[in-house]
Amino acid sequence: MSTGNPDMMEALRLLAAEKGISVEVLLQALADALASAYKRMPGAADEAEVEIDAFTGDIRVMAYDIDEEGNWVNPRDDTPDDFGRIAAQTAKQVMGQRIREAERERKYEEYAGREGDIVTGIIQQSDQRYTLLDLGKVEALLPQAEQVPYERPEPGTRLKAYIVEVRRTSKGPQIVVSRTHPGLIKRLFELEVPEIADGVVEIKACAREPGHRTKIAVWSNDHNVDPVGACVGARGARVRMVVNELRGEKIDIVPFSDDPADFVAKALSPAKVKEVRIHEDAGNAEVIVPDYQLSLAIGKEGQNARLAARLTGWRVDIKSETQLADEERYAGEEWAQGQWVENPETGEMEWHDAEGGEAVSAGDWQDTTATDTELATVIDTEAEGELAAPDDPSTDTEPAADEG
Repeated sequence: MSTGNPDMMEALRLLAAEKGISVEVLLQALADALASAYKRMPGAADEAEVEIDAFTGDIRVMAYDIDEEGNWVNPRDDTPDDFGRIAAQTAKQVMGQRIREAERERKYEEYAGREGDIVTGIIQQSDQRYTLLDLGKVEALLPQAEQVPYERPEPGTRLKAYIVEVRRTSKGPQIVVSRTHPGLIKRLFELEVPEIADGVVEIKACAREPGHRTKIAVWSNDHNVDPVGACVGARGARVRMVVNELRGEKIDIVPFSDDPADFVAKALSPAKVKEVRIHEDAGNAEVIVPDYQLSLAIGKEGQNARLAARLTGWRVDIKSETQLADEERYAGEEWAQGQWVENPETGEMEWHDAEGGEAVSAGDWQDTTATDTELATVIDTEAEGELAAPDDPSTDTEPAADEG
């Protein structure tokens, strides 16, 4: 095999192009395969090394003996004229194994640095544990925990997902993707909004409840560019594309602000906020809203307030104007500590003081409250009477009229 092998080299180049592997990797795989085949031949040396010329395709087998210390000695050219059928079969198996290993390594390297990227795949199969996405040359795993609740796309449907992890396994790379990660929102907006991809507009924060609602805070590095308008697009075209990809998940886009109070007020959109009081020592934001805006600010099952708290990083305490007025009115008063408990025998509610003592029934409580109220009324009435009553006539003194 000392003569040139142009046909072999051409076949290696075609195979390299088909598998996406470099010719050098294939030459090394072929050399390892031929070395294994040589060792199966009768009269083979203890060790052998196969050299293949990358230009001509010449193959040469260098044989070595092993001394008592395990060193390779006595190098000599022991290239056989024919490897034989069994040796050729061995070479074929080793060659195939090396090519598969090279393919797996290439696929792993292709996706190893893509954590945080977005991919589009076709749903292959789905069950209660996971869903498989076909990404072309590899498959991605979408675990149940990373799926949006109640989202069950049919097999064959195209789906975008966020890469959260790439694992190296014996069968090739295992790519774990997510449909619930907040990073998916950012990547989808990067695809739809050129200003975000160019860095003119930034997504400063993102809070998400997958399948229900998402809030994002955007900021513009160019004062001539409206960040909210850029994300919404003409007639809502850009944000509509993201909503469609998320199967109808609602998205609130609010402007980011360095002022915590202003940021919290905007994060509670669409509710109108009257005032925000930031308590840095307690780490919370006290939000005052008009009475008719209280339910809108809190949201369904507290969703709007929850998302605003995650978006801003502040614990949000929402109060209506009436609640705030009541708190300020009774701020200096002391309130009884205890609880109402139903008496199992009479079925009547009883007040149990937190400090102990005899229980008070609801009827007695009302009588006591009424008595206190009447007493307070009497005291107020007497006080007003003392202020308004005329002087006692018996004490009046007038100068006596002069007689005659």
